[in-house]
Amino acid sequence: MKILGISGTILGAKTAALVNSILNEMKSINPEIETNMLDLRDYEMQFCDGRKTEQYNEDTQKIIKAVAEADVYLIGFPIFNGSMPAPLKNVFDLVPPDVFRGKVMGFAANGGTYQHYLVIENQLKPIAGYFRSFVAPSSVYAHTSHYNLDNEITDEDVLARIRALAEELVMMQEGLKQKGKSLL
Repeated sequence: MKILGISGTILGAKTAALVNSILNEMKSINPEIETNMLDLRDYEMQFCDGRKTEQYNEDTQKIIKAVAEADVYLIGFPIFNGSMPAPLKNVFDLVPPDVFRGKVMGFAANGGTYQHYLVIENQLKPIAGYFRSFVAPSSVYAHTSHYNLDNEITDEDVLARIRALAEELVMMQEGLKQKGKSLL
């Protein structure tokens, strides 16, 4: 089982810390799973403009390949002005929609207001539905105040939600694997 954590921003460190904490929790639940982190801050991703994959730069091709090879997606992103950041939307535009079909997705977000958690429900889950992905019922939203100065999550309620999301993602993927469903 290949789990890809995506930190869908090119700014800040809180999103990557959140995604890594969930990936680590998943690994503690099932040490046999393979987790990888795709931190968009580490890439020079080009904007999607409809050209063929091989015509994009090497970093953009690496992103597309990493997403295509994953079985489960943990998508993390900060919320700016009530929406997901453009780099994450660009990833969704670059990757063919059928790559996500029949695969499990979970969402984690962070932001500066408590109402921003609604972006997961109102924007990301409908996108996952369009892709025909299986979406974990839980999600994690971490407010700026839930982190310490080292960008570690310290809030007990958020840590419990991290554990719940990690358990759901592992359980959902293991269930699909046991049934032998490809659903493609």
